[in-house]
Order: sequence, then structure tokens, then C-alpha cells
Amino acid sequence: MAVLPIYVMMMSLCSNAFKPSNGQKQNLDPSLEIYRKLFETKRKDQMHALKNMIELNDINQQYKIIDIMLKGLFKVLEDSKTILTGADVQGDGPLPHDEKLKDAYSHIVENTAFFGDVTLRFPKIVHHYFDRNSNWNHLIRWGISFCNQTGVFSGGPHTQLLSLMAQELGISEKSPDYKNPFKNEDEDFLHSNDAFHKALKDEEKRRKKEDKRKELRKGPRITKTRSEL
Repeated sequence: MAVLPIYVMMMSLCSNAFKPSNGQKQNLDPSLEIYRKLFETKRKDQMHALKNMIELNDINQQYKIIDIMLKGLFKVLEDSKTILTGADVQGDGPLPHDEKLKDAYSHIVENTAFFGDVTLRFPKIVHHYFDRNSNWNHLIRWGISFCNQTGVFSGGPHTQLLSLMAQELGISEKSPDYKNPFKNEDEDFLHSNDAFHKALKDEEKRRKKEDKRKELRKGPRITKTRSEL
């Protein structure tokens, strides 16, 4: 599958909150149980996007997609957190009725879950970015706490997701029996350490070249003399 469609799909998942159609809004009570059903539909889309990225089987392309996707995801988390905290919306409170607040609520729940999926399936790539970004660390800690309070993850197929993500990222202490359920011992997450580090180096070289080209395109600045002024 081409890289661009996967990137577009993943960015769309980060920025588009799932909400019912107008007909659903009129006929359904906006309760937690209804939102959980809608959340499950969104999760299917997220799993499809992840499956497509895994099937690329190209760590260089995966690296580039995750790089861009994480920047967009955490921007959405940051903006949504600002909206919710500004309105004093609590995770253990009632679901908001205001459209803007509902979108922000959905963005927090869905993007936190999606980041957990990416973390557990591509831990090396995620650690490469996450471990050096204190703002992302702060945001995802808040996101996990908010999600745990909502009850959306309780008693369903995603009960362990938040806990596994927190342990993988070092946000909470790893339990003695912790194991990433997506780790393949034989293939080491489908990539060897050598291949992973080579991909990182190749991408860093590409970025340096691109930065250099941008500087060259800018060219030297011409300062006018006093006589010209």
C-alpha cells in the first residue's frame, strides 16, 4: 500500500472525533454506554490504519509516518486538553453536551487509545521521540488519567490498554509479569536493532540535507547601504 494514503488515514483518525449522525442524536440518549459503542466503531478504523502501516514492512517508511503522525496527535491532545480544562470538564463527570466540548472529549479518549496502540506495536520508534519530549510526557500522563476516570475503557476489550501503555513508556512502574503482548521474541518487533538504528541514521541524514537545502534556497541577505537608503 502507498505511504501517502496511510499517512492521510492516520492523520484523519487523529483529528476527526467520532460522533453520531443527526438522526442518531435525535433518537439516542447521549449516555456513556452509547459513546462506548461509538468508540468501538472508531477503534475498528484505528486498527485498520495500524494494520496497513504494519504491512508496509519498511521501517524507514514507518519511521516517517509515525514521526509526522505523533506531532499531529499530540497537537490535537494539547488543544483538546486546553478546551476541556478551560471548561472544567472532568473525566469522571457527565459527558458534555456542547459540540466543541464533545469533540475535545472524543479527541482525548480516541487519541490516547491510538497512541497506546502505536506505542505497543512500534515501541522503539515511539521511545525515540517520546523519551526526549517532556511536553508529550506531561500530555499523555494527563490523557491516561482522564481516560481512566471516564469509564470508557472499563470492562471492555481495551481494559488493559492504558496500563500496558503506561508501563511501556515508564509512566508507571512495570509489574513483575509485564509483557508487551505484541512483542515477537523471534523477530524483535519485526526489525533487528541494526536495521532500526540504520533507519534512524538515514532519516537524520535526510533531515540535515533538507535543512541545508532550505538554508541555501534562502541565500545570503543583501543589506542596503546608507547611500542606497
